[in-house]
Amino acid sequence: MKLDELFALLRRRGVLWPTAEIYGGLQGLYDYGPLGAELKRRISDAWRAWFLGLSEDYYEIDPAEIVPEAVVRASGHLENFTDPEVTCGRCHKSFRADTVLEATRPEGVDGLAPEAIAHLLGVLGAKCPNCGSSELSVPRPFNLMFPLAMGAGDSERAYLRPETAQSSYLAFARMWEVGRKALPLGVAVVGRAYRNEIAPRQVLFRMRAFTQAELQIFFDPAAFPVPIESVASLELPVVRASRRASGDDRPVPTTVAALVADGGIPAFYAFHLAHTYRFYRDVLGIPADRLRLWEKSDQERAFYNRIQFDVEADLPSLGGFKEIGAVHYRGDYDLGRHSEGSKKDLTVAKADGSGRLLPHVLELTFGPDRALWMVADVGIGVDGDRTLWRMPAHLAPVTVGVFPLIRKAHTEFARTLARQLLLGGIRVDLDTAGTIGKRYARADEAGTPFCVTVDGGTVDPASPDHGTVTLRERDSKGQRRVRPDELLGVLAAAQIPPRPEPAGPAPPAPEPE
Repeated sequence: MKLDELFALLRRRGVLWPTAEIYGGLQGLYDYGPLGAELKRRISDAWRAWFLGLSEDYYEIDPAEIVPEAVVRASGHLENFTDPEVTCGRCHKSFRADTVLEATRPEGVDGLAPEAIAHLLGVLGAKCPNCGSSELSVPRPFNLMFPLAMGAGDSERAYLRPETAQSSYLAFARMWEVGRKALPLGVAVVGRAYRNEIAPRQVLFRMRAFTQAELQIFFDPAAFPVPIESVASLELPVVRASRRASGDDRPVPTTVAALVADGGIPAFYAFHLAHTYRFYRDVLGIPADRLRLWEKSDQERAFYNRIQFDVEADLPSLGGFKEIGAVHYRGDYDLGRHSEGSKKDLTVAKADGSGRLLPHVLELTFGPDRALWMVADVGIGVDGDRTLWRMPAHLAPVTVGVFPLIRKAHTEFARTLARQLLLGGIRVDLDTAGTIGKRYARADEAGTPFCVTVDGGTVDPASPDHGTVTLRERDSKGQRRVRPDELLGVLAAAQIPPRPEPAGPAPPAPEPE
């Protein structure tokens, strides 16, 4: 499905629409409707359950979205959080350089200096995406942060946070004190981040306000035990940077064990990369052949990253593989910068009592907005004469549609059943409008995995079907009669997402100093 077609369907069904739509919308900002808000919440909750379930020492916090200037200065965002901007000399519109080069250089321009990007623009004959002119300026860095004026004067300078990660680094010292004072320690944030994108595009993939779900794991690189044997035989669709350098960008199935033994990837990294891949495949339901793990080269990855694999999904609406998440090994860069900037000692005692260390950071980053678009792109299609949104039942915004076959005769029973299901924690849509076929079609298009029909047999004491309803499954269209008490169990089980294997027992807490 093309991008415009998919967006039109999602807007029509009330999944999402442009912010301030009645005023023409605002580029790079979107509102979520009833289906979209619930789907995004379920995606975020599934992420929480999966990744916080890896260890009893991984926690979620909810920090402020505004940070003082000292924070973004120490983190390097004031200097380095930029995109290369080019301006058309004819129409005077501005674009990201990688957007201008997208058709001829899909790998992007990460790590390239402005002069090198300008050379590429000329060599590849880049044209303005708006008017087709080749009069493009030399790329210049454009800072993506939103500054804020705080208070009555101008002495307090602050910014909307450009990423949630910094909030976890700022909270590390406090989390160490309120926790077990032991590593590894995971600090997760699920919340808004803000970036003043030069040219927002591709709907939910390049926005100015979006949700991030990130887990920062603080650890001792010499002592981060993980049960690597639990995922050792799992095959990952890996695209190594060394293979890409030779012109081969096809994913190669590689076991986790081989990635560690032959690929030089630390066990702690491979373990979390494996569970990140499994989350997309097993929890979000993305087919394995639509996923790949793309390793960034030394030139492509951020300067603070020692290892970086991006998770990419093949999304036809966006023209191919797009980044949907990543695993970053950031070393001790982040706590080092904030220790220097705040003049606070952020080192902690080693578990074996042999001294102190500045913890390293492993970052697992995820975008619920992008994930929602991915679930729609992968799941929505045509099945015969119906539009069908296949998604895992535990993600579906509505678990079951309840349909009285005849409104006057069957609505009372249907309404009572719907209330019982709601009290049991089941998301229900009681739909009485139109023919039963049209109601099934609406439910299929919204991704509702089950439909229940209340009919004459349900309410007729003389019928052998008395008290039962017809349960229909979305994907197969299979139907069977069930009793309401059985129905609640079936639907409740369908709402439970898969869970990962824990990362193993936590190490014993050190003796108090």
